[in-house]
Amino acid sequence: MVNLAWPWLLVLLPLPWLLKRLAPSPRATATDTVAAPILPFQSRLRGLPGVSPQGADRRPWLTVVLAVAWALLVIALARPQHVGEATHVPITGRDLMLAVDISPSMEERDMILQGRPLNRLEALKVVMDDFIRQREGDRLGLLLFGSEPYIQAPLTFDHDTLRTLLSEAGLGMAGRATAIGDAIGLAVKRLRDRPQEHRVLVLLTDGANTAGNLTPEKATEIAADSNVRIHTIGIGSESTIQRGLFGSRRVNPSSNLDEALLQDIAGDTGGHYFRARNIEELQGIYQEIDRLEPLELEGKSWRPVTELYAWPAGAALALWLGGLSLARGRALLSLFNRGGGPTA
Repeated sequence: MVNLAWPWLLVLLPLPWLLKRLAPSPRATATDTVAAPILPFQSRLRGLPGVSPQGADRRPWLTVVLAVAWALLVIALARPQHVGEATHVPITGRDLMLAVDISPSMEERDMILQGRPLNRLEALKVVMDDFIRQREGDRLGLLLFGSEPYIQAPLTFDHDTLRTLLSEAGLGMAGRATAIGDAIGLAVKRLRDRPQEHRVLVLLTDGANTAGNLTPEKATEIAADSNVRIHTIGIGSESTIQRGLFGSRRVNPSSNLDEALLQDIAGDTGGHYFRARNIEELQGIYQEIDRLEPLELEGKSWRPVTELYAWPAGAALALWLGGLSLARGRALLSLFNRGGGPTA
């Protein structure tokens, strides 16, 4: 629909008429009399449209044109707008950072999806993609870490871009070690400026802290002081068959996973520790995180607004210029048609 942002400005519509009615009528006096030059073709001017001996306006069409132009100008000042259909905007106070280990150990192919073996990072991408889709209304961020952490995507409502950046993450991009403490420290730095009620970090790794300047214990203390809740996930199968030259043997590919550390990090910050031995458990973990960190949507509506003032303003200018040009042209044309031009 179309409405006016400032409809009270429509009171200006009768302003020209009021000024004309309230203006004092001119009265000639002896002292006001000034000798005027007599034009040789003055008699012809009196007969032109809009010119009379008394100076009265005989061009009603021009009055109408200027009145319409004034009305359009006032309408433009009142800011006509086109207001579109209401769009629901989901809003939540939750800021959730996803910290993902991309060290080379995540290349272990101990995850099975529909009978097809996947490495840990590939399995994580599949499950986390669905998780991101379901967090509509949350502000999500993506942090990747190895020897060093870095922000792949800052906190944003643009989940499509976040999913794309996650899919482009590659093993070893951040180094070959695992800096859990530095990853927590960087995540807390990005979350501490957000409203403190819902600062959440989900940290996923398959190893132990083997690098970094900040110890996990110190980073956890900083997170707790900053009201950042950390959910930790340890990923990796506990048993797999490894084939070699002398036959097959059963090994634990997650022997390097420091579960005690991840449990302490979660417990000290009010979060939970989860163990993902396969894709089904990983999917269940993210469903549990959805339950622990529910969406708190508020019903808010937004209507797109398009300003339309340029159209009546442009039409008013065109009418004003066109009316004046036409009036002058008709006056000159009438003058020359009466006698072929002015004569001496």
